[in-house]
Amino acid sequence: MKKRALFSVSDKTGVCDFAKRTAALGYEIVSTGGTQKALEAAGIPVVNVSEVTGFPECLDGRLKTLHPAIHGGILAMRGNTDHMAQMELLNIDMIDIVVINLYPFKQTILREGVRLDEAIENIDIGGPTLIRAAAKNWPDVVVAVDPGDYDGILEMLENGGVPRERRFELACKVFEHTAHYDALIADYLRREAGMTYPETLTLTYERAQDLRYGENPHQSAAFYREIGHLEGSLAKAEQLHGKEMSFCNINDAAAAAALLKEFDRPCAVAVKHANPCGVAVGNTLAEAYRKAYEADPVSIYGGIVALNRLCEADTAAEMAKINLDIIIAPGYTDEALEILTRKKNVRILLLEDICEPLPKGTLDLKKVHGGLLVQETDPSTFDPAAVRIATKREPTPDELETLDFAWKVCKHVKSNAIVLAKDGMTVGIGPGQVNRVTSADIAIRYAGERAKGSVMASDAFLPFPDTVEAVGKAGVVAVMQPGGSIRDQESIDAADKLDIAMVFTGERHFKH
Repeated sequence: MKKRALFSVSDKTGVCDFAKRTAALGYEIVSTGGTQKALEAAGIPVVNVSEVTGFPECLDGRLKTLHPAIHGGILAMRGNTDHMAQMELLNIDMIDIVVINLYPFKQTILREGVRLDEAIENIDIGGPTLIRAAAKNWPDVVVAVDPGDYDGILEMLENGGVPRERRFELACKVFEHTAHYDALIADYLRREAGMTYPETLTLTYERAQDLRYGENPHQSAAFYREIGHLEGSLAKAEQLHGKEMSFCNINDAAAAAALLKEFDRPCAVAVKHANPCGVAVGNTLAEAYRKAYEADPVSIYGGIVALNRLCEADTAAEMAKINLDIIIAPGYTDEALEILTRKKNVRILLLEDICEPLPKGTLDLKKVHGGLLVQETDPSTFDPAAVRIATKREPTPDELETLDFAWKVCKHVKSNAIVLAKDGMTVGIGPGQVNRVTSADIAIRYAGERAKGSVMASDAFLPFPDTVEAVGKAGVVAVMQPGGSIRDQESIDAADKLDIAMVFTGERHFKH
């Protein structure tokens, strides 16, 4: 019985060697279009698919392999006598090896300015059908979609054949490949159509790296990267130095980078366990870092620091005084890198577009048992024109500017969140407590004497006067909160009694 192998690839990597060695094993090589030209140029005899089907390629190459003479040769079960009798009656030869990779849809949509019609033309039809057919009939057909598998398959073919378990693994890889391909198409078209929450949601990511473990050593983990839309994201960062990133490292560093995007002035963000512990702006990056350190010199130890300017020697020298797990910046001077790399374990990440805002329509996903929560990311920014002064005393321009700073930080602190700020820096942060007054107590304790003259931001409304009373006693002079409680007046009265200016934003910033 004639042995056949079908080759049709967009990525020509290694295909000529594969075809040449397959032909040497007695397989007739069947191919199409550009693949046929590449194989013939390498001196490999090729049968055009039209010779097999008896039907010419047409519709600008859209139709060429969708034919019983091709799919019958792939789908026929060799151990099924009825199948074999039908194949003999129809004069269809078997196809035992299928080597295909698909039109470069991903590469097409990632090109700047790609048009919808260009993307549509790069949706493969015949390729997915062929490899799905081959994978369905995996006991009889060897299918390869990844050039990285070619050498291993060839070695097996040259040593007696591809074992059953390896054929099954290759078939599994096909369905992962086509699912990924179709999900990528669906995601692109969904975005083009402006559909945010479709009836069914299929997502696709590519594995960036295996991790040593998850949140804890007994948990396995991996990091998957989104396709495109990576501007300013940790998935685009280049690690220049230090130990490999862990699950918690990636989570914490992403939180630091997200908060950093809120500020235009030179800024330093210190994060510990996904919550900011020190945030500051300054006239220089070194000044911003020193203030962020001074905001909480205890918690920053072993933490993550993100910077929004080129890291130079002065800033590097300050950071090198303590142990930090991760440093992220859009760039480093040679001298700064020389200083920082003296510590062998610190992870140094380069993210050139760290200040790039999140693309419009970016979704936030949270897996829960049995489902997936999907929402748009929190796009809200401080709008001075939209705030309402609720108290008798209005905030001064300096107080309003600091409230703006505190409100931006508060957006990135786990709820219930209280942030105290003064002089362009946080002085106390109370994150993630089950009641707001406890969060305020924590922020006040961190601030100490620095609470005097500071301002406070709360991520949600204050339904009782207790939080205002606590921060007022500590010396806070202005408060920003969403407002909207049926008991707002109690907090307003408490603020008036303490001569605190209170501003309502009309929006909250819960973060869970």
